This record gives sequence, C-alpha cells and structure tokens, in this order.
Amino acid sequence: MFLVVLVGQAFAGQADFNQRQLTEGLPEVSLGRYLTSASFATDVAENWQSEYLQFFLYTFFTVWLLQKGSPESKSLDEAGRESDREQKVGEYATDASPTWARARGWRLRLLSNSLGLVMGLIFLGSWLAQSIAGVAAFNEEQLGDLQDPVSWARYVREPEFWNRTLQNWQSELLAVASIAILAIYLRQRGSPQSKPVGAAHTDTGIEG
Repeated sequence: MFLVVLVGQAFAGQADFNQRQLTEGLPEVSLGRYLTSASFATDVAENWQSEYLQFFLYTFFTVWLLQKGSPESKSLDEAGRESDREQKVGEYATDASPTWARARGWRLRLLSNSLGLVMGLIFLGSWLAQSIAGVAAFNEEQLGDLQDPVSWARYVREPEFWNRTLQNWQSELLAVASIAILAIYLRQRGSPQSKPVGAAHTDTGIEG
C-alpha cells in the first residue's frame, strides 16, 4: 500500500508540477526529472519527518504519561521504565530473550532504548533531508523571480520552511491526542486499537 500511494503521489505530483510550469510559461518535465527534483524530495521528506516525530514522541512519552481509560496507555500503576523482572532483562531474561537483554552496561541500555532512538534518528534524518531539498526548491523559485538564492542556514529561518513543517507537526499531534482520548469512549470491535466493546470507560491499557 505504501508503494502504491508513493507511485500515485509521484504521478499526481508531476501533473501538479507541470500545471504550475505551464502557468508560468515554463516547459513541462518528465516523470524521471520530477522524481529527482527538489520539489518531489521536499514533499516526501516533510511527510516522513512528521510521521516519525509522532512515533518518536509516542514511544518515549508513553513510558511515563498515562491516559485513564485509554487502550493506548499502560495501566495507571505501570508508569515508568518498569522493573528488570517485568522487562525480562538481566537475570530475568528467558531463553527466547535477545542476547543483549542478558547483558549489562551500554549494550542493555542501547537495546532498552533502541526503538525510540531509531525513530528519533529517522525523524532527524528526514527533517534534514526536507530542509536540504527545501532550500534547493526555494532557491529555484528565487532565481525564477530574479531574486538572490539563500543559504541552508538562512532557509531554515524562513517562514516558508516553518509553515510547511509546523502544519505537518500539528496534524500528527492532533492524531495522537485523538486516538488516545476518543478510544476511552468509542469502540471498534476486534481492533487492537480499541478496548473490548463491553469494557468500562475507565478500564486502562486493555486492548480488544
């Protein structure tokens, strides 16, 4: 589904780009040229970084933050990093546990935080990719308007960059809040994102 949508975005994006080219009296571009353009790279990267911001914050914050009645939350008495016994690390590791779960020191710390760290690194990488592609696209417009191009450092202070960035971030944060809160009262039978249909609204950390 991801690949189908990405291909669809490529064709739709090319069509939209060429419409703007014709409006400005410029030649159309081929699909290959569009796929290697700063415009396409910016559109893809800015969506990726907003999604991984959501995953990064969700992964880290739900260690300590709880929402009473939400299946997306841990039980109210489980806030924090939990004990070694609960996490099955060190002497409590089982035969099926990852090798580093039995280790101590930096290996265990790295494994213990690997999901959030990778989400954070992908977020930072896609944010950087968006900013690099974005400054190239921005400078193309600057040159087309007979204005001076700007540096990367200047571009990341431009209102245009933060307008594109923040409109994606706010939508992701709204989505996280919506699923955490609406799932307290609403149900979807058979979904792991929902509590069982007959569960009380106050039941927390129960998936159906």
